[in-house]
Amino acid sequence: MANKADLFYFNNFVEAADCACKGAHYLVECLTNYQPDKIAEMVDTMHGFEHAGDGKKHEMSAALARAFVTPIERDDLADISQNIDEVSDALEEVLQRFYVDQITSVPEEAIQFANKLVESCELMKRMLTEFVNFKKPAKLHEMIVQMNHVEEECDKLYLEATKNARIRFTDALDVIAWREIFNRMEECSDACEHVGDCVETVVMKNT
Repeated sequence: MANKADLFYFNNFVEAADCACKGAHYLVECLTNYQPDKIAEMVDTMHGFEHAGDGKKHEMSAALARAFVTPIERDDLADISQNIDEVSDALEEVLQRFYVDQITSVPEEAIQFANKLVESCELMKRMLTEFVNFKKPAKLHEMIVQMNHVEEECDKLYLEATKNARIRFTDALDVIAWREIFNRMEECSDACEHVGDCVETVVMKNT
């Protein structure tokens, strides 16, 4: 178990991941009960989650700048923090695309994809909660494998959703808009997996 000073780093990761989880749940809420006339409000609310995540990243950067000794390598701590932040960034960008392209309705694939992002983010948070025990990594290994599996499921959703966009929409601008939205969703899934990759790197270095 980490000492009190080291716990800051691990707690910071969990708190940052929680910001992403809140954003993912909010995305599902927005898409399930989509109201085009309220998209600007949705973007503002989502920005609040992203901004809170930024705050956690800044706290981490400040702590790393001050620290003489860290529980794991500074670069690894910074990489994990950055990738968690990219999850929140991608979630915000999904709703921003709804605003920019003035989306009026939501296909079922988008809601399905958003629910899968909730699964990815919640798994990421559980993994980071366990991360403090990285020197006893059995549970972490299981979660990393599960994270890879969820990302593969998101890949399949992405392929089907982008293919179906061409079939569903007759306007080329609508096809482009939805492919951009699904791209942002895929980036969010990838960022979650990248957090797992960083955790796996730390485990390999320390066991």
